Amino acid sequence: MVDVQSDYRGEAAAPTGNSRLTGRIAHRPSERFLRPFYLKWVNAVYFLFMNNLPSSRRLRTGRISIPGQVYLVTTVTRERETVFEDLPAARQTIRSLMKSDARGHAKTLAFVLMPDHLHWMVQLGNSLSLSRVVQQMKSFSAHAAGTPLWQPGFHDHALRSDEDLRAAARYLVANPLRAGLVRHVGDYPHWDAVWL
Repeated sequence: MVDVQSDYRGEAAAPTGNSRLTGRIAHRPSERFLRPFYLKWVNAVYFLFMNNLPSSRRLRTGRISIPGQVYLVTTVTRERETVFEDLPAARQTIRSLMKSDARGHAKTLAFVLMPDHLHWMVQLGNSLSLSRVVQQMKSFSAHAAGTPLWQPGFHDHALRSDEDLRAAARYLVANPLRAGLVRHVGDYPHWDAVWL
């Protein structure tokens, strides 16, 4: 069996011998032998690593924080407990959102606090990353409640500049209506938007 030989730059030289094999580049024997094993090993390590990560770490993969960017953030209570059916607990968490605003790290544009999760439209400030802003809000609210409230991690979606923020806010605050908790959005007590 005769292969096309490659020069030191990896470029194919003229074929030698059998014309059926023209165009096939022969690498050093060690590369030809090890490459399939190396690729299988890399894929296996990546698969094992990603599947063994808690879902909160997989959510952070590829996350970037851009100052001034508007994000839709969703975070869930521990074990999906319906903590916020209790009015005082819900109000404490809303105060925690406002505390984040007061520190200037972010600006809340809209939110709806569902019984077991939070949808939050937030514009990031210049000083902290999105992860840090969400972590502070969770910390403030858990401290006020005197108990851990939140699952680790959160889901975020950066809104594009051409997306209509008001339409996104209307969709966000209509969550209780779509969930069947109320018949009219105005009947749900735990939401707000700067436009409404």
